[in-house]
Amino acid sequence: MVAPHTLALFTVAALALVIVPGPNVVYITTRSVAEGRRAGVASALGVETGTLVHVGVAAAGLSYLIAESAVAFNAVKYAGAAYLVYLGVRTLLRRDAATGEPAALPRGLRRAYLEGVVVNVFNPKVILFFLALLPQFVDRAAGAVPAQVALLGLVMFALGVASDMTYAIGAGSIGAWLRTRPSFARRQRYVTGAIYLALGVTAAVAGPSARRTG
Repeated sequence: MVAPHTLALFTVAALALVIVPGPNVVYITTRSVAEGRRAGVASALGVETGTLVHVGVAAAGLSYLIAESAVAFNAVKYAGAAYLVYLGVRTLLRRDAATGEPAALPRGLRRAYLEGVVVNVFNPKVILFFLALLPQFVDRAAGAVPAQVALLGLVMFALGVASDMTYAIGAGSIGAWLRTRPSFARRQRYVTGAIYLALGVTAAVAGPSARRTG
């Protein structure tokens, strides 16, 4: 299994990456500000469920295959970007956002959760994290490589939950205050939609692409 000092070093490295805001954090805070703390928490839970998917995929060795194939990697990359653009367009055109009337709560929370899963599963930066950083802390001589990957991935998951929940609750508190302002209620869909569109474009054009064509 993973040596204690290796686990400690990985925890420090993972924490340094988690606390830096990225697309997942922007997505969570956007939902919290626009729809409330509960929607933000649901989004955070969805994002971290996506992290568990990455942990399972990495432990099974499938992430390596994605990284080695330019077609597979770029398919994941552009699918994620397209989904973010779709969220942006849907937000801008949504009628209930224009009138300031919230969607039904159960449906809204479920949608926030599922969209969080999709956003993180198709986040190429997360895939690259599990490919580039995590393997550096795996000791093949220690055996049980899938178990080591799973343990390190769960550490990343725990840190992500703590960080995402902090952002969700904090942004939700700010959003509750903002939603009492009529001007914010009228403009929030444009801000939210623009953020989603910007994230989609950024995901499509930023970051490295796989070089091999296996």
